[in-house]
Amino acid sequence: MKNPIIKKISNFKDIRGFYWSTWKKNDFKDIIFNHDKFSISKKNVLRGFHCDFKSFKMLTCVYGRILLVIFDANKKSASFLKCKKIILDHKKPKAVLLPPNFASAHLCLTKHCVFHYKWSYKGSYPDVKKQTSFKWNDPKIKFKWPIKNPILSTRDKRAKNLI
Repeated sequence: MKNPIIKKISNFKDIRGFYWSTWKKNDFKDIIFNHDKFSISKKNVLRGFHCDFKSFKMLTCVYGRILLVIFDANKKSASFLKCKKIILDHKKPKAVLLPPNFASAHLCLTKHCVFHYKWSYKGSYPDVKKQTSFKWNDPKIKFKWPIKNPILSTRDKRAKNLI
C-alpha cells in the first residue's frame, strides 16, 4: 500500500451516546497492529508533523473534532509534499490508515480531543529518535492552518523546515 486509506466507520447512537469499532482483524490483512497510543489535547493544540519510514498508523478521533493533515514525505514519490486535510469527528467516525513515509499533524478544534494511533511496525518501536519532525508551518509544505499561534510541544517548536 502506497497511499492512505480513509475508511468511514458505521456507528450506533442512542440516548447513551455512540458505539463503533475502528477495525477488525480482516480489515487490513497484511497489517498486524502491535502498539496503541492515545493523545488527549485541549483546543488549539497542534501535534506534528511527525513521520517515520517503516510504520503503518491507523488514526481515529475517539472524542472531539480534529483537523488531520497528512503529506507524502518520500522525496522519490511523485506526490512528495502533497497535503490532504481530513476532519476527524467522533460523531462521524472515520479511520485513516497511513502507510510508511507519510507525515501527519493534527489540531484539536473542540474544547478537548482524544486521538487514537494504532501502530504496525516490524522490529523495535520507532520512538522519537527514529522519527522525523517537520515544522508545522513550513512554507514548502504549503498548508494554511486555521490558527496563527497554536499550542506546540518543545519538539514541534524545534522542528526544522525542509531543505
